[in-house]
Amino acid sequence: MATIPPGTRQRCTLCKVEIQGMAGGNDLVHFSQGAPGSRAKLWARVCQFLRTPEQCGQCLNQDPTQRGEVSVNDYYAEAPVLELPIPPGPNPLG
Repeated sequence: MATIPPGTRQRCTLCKVEIQGMAGGNDLVHFSQGAPGSRAKLWARVCQFLRTPEQCGQCLNQDPTQRGEVSVNDYYAEAPVLELPIPPGPNPLG
């Protein structure tokens, strides 16, 4: 994929995020929810799961030289463990 010129945005036809070209190459990804992030975060959360050549051909984030290093914080965090009290009496689940 060609780089996105600074100050312009391109929308991915697959996941619908917008990638804004930034000076210096550290593009900004505008997700549908939450704060903007990096191409590495987009890769960790979405792009790595593409399977077919057709999907990969449409993705704006397939070039590893443009997305940079993916860190542990780029992935979704594990859901917290909820410790719920068990009510007294017979177990309704058997």
